[in-house]
Amino acid sequence: MWKSVQRAAMATVHLVVAAAMCFGVYLFITVLLIAAIGTVAVVGCWLLPEAVLLIRRIAGAKRNLTTLWTGREIPEAYQPMTGTLRERLRISVQDPGTLRDFRWMVSYYLYGALLVLALPLWPLGLLVDGVWAGALRRNPVVLPLIVKLADTEARWSTALLMPSPKARLARRVEELKETRADAIAAHEAELRRIERDLHDGAQANLVALSMRIGLAKRAYDRDPDAARRLLDDAQDQAEQALTELRQVVRGIHPPILTDRGLVGAVRALASSSGLAVGVEDGGLDAGTRAPAAVEAAAYFVVAESLTNVAKYSGSDRAEVRLARTRRGLTVRVRDEGRGGADESAGSGLLGMRRRVAALDGTFEVTSPAGGPTVIDVELPCVW
Repeated sequence: MWKSVQRAAMATVHLVVAAAMCFGVYLFITVLLIAAIGTVAVVGCWLLPEAVLLIRRIAGAKRNLTTLWTGREIPEAYQPMTGTLRERLRISVQDPGTLRDFRWMVSYYLYGALLVLALPLWPLGLLVDGVWAGALRRNPVVLPLIVKLADTEARWSTALLMPSPKARLARRVEELKETRADAIAAHEAELRRIERDLHDGAQANLVALSMRIGLAKRAYDRDPDAARRLLDDAQDQAEQALTELRQVVRGIHPPILTDRGLVGAVRALASSSGLAVGVEDGGLDAGTRAPAAVEAAAYFVVAESLTNVAKYSGSDRAEVRLARTRRGLTVRVRDEGRGGADESAGSGLLGMRRRVAALDGTFEVTSPAGGPTVIDVELPCVW
């Protein structure tokens, strides 16, 4: 009985908020009519895009309310309202999301006030279910009707606010265009980094190596000791060039990933980071390996995150958790540092986001002031 009362109370709160929003929609019709009349009269045509944006916000608030009740997210699929006034007017009229939101608003006038049906059920439910469920130990019959009203309201809202397959496809195409642009930008930045590393590091050392060998050849007949010293320096220069070439190769695709797999590579990275890093493999050792591109992206995220922890967090500890899921691979890096991580501050977060987005993954950073900083990454793949 008590659980039924609690559930009915939650449903009533949902219906109260829905009714309040419905009343707000009643008032908004005045704004919409003014925008429509102004658009027809041309002098107030700038009002229409603003009214459409306001409709989107109202519909977004309703989506959030419905998601809180059902636990299922309702996606948005709108064309961005940008450009000149003429372009914004065209988007306002032609965007399928505008018609869908308007149809929801009209329907919401009718079903948004289901609270009127729920309120009379409370005294009846407390009386009937109090005897039926409390005294006779039977299942409540009246209070669950309030929950059904809230479910009905949420179900209708979901059906009316859910974007059409065409709109979702268009939105998906836009997302893929954005991630493709980010992937190209990340690829170009990576090429510039490799070129810079080769030019400033290995190439400079190889030029110096060639010069020392040339000097050693000239000094060999007249001063063998000096030639020997030059050759020793040349050997050191060659070893340094090889070291820098290995670092460049590791930046492209770390060989340790191929040799040890992701878990082994991350553990080696953790042991050489200078931090106390705990690594959870999430059963990856026992399963098949993810594709090479996914492993490389996950390794890059962990490496960059641990670098950020060492440089900026002020903490000497971090946790890395890798997990295999049904849809792909998840990576979580957490530290108890000072927090306040900012993508615009040049801390490598933007590069991580672009690399993950290139694989159609998700990248989330939670870093309130005072910590902790948590980086969550999900990379889709087929196992």
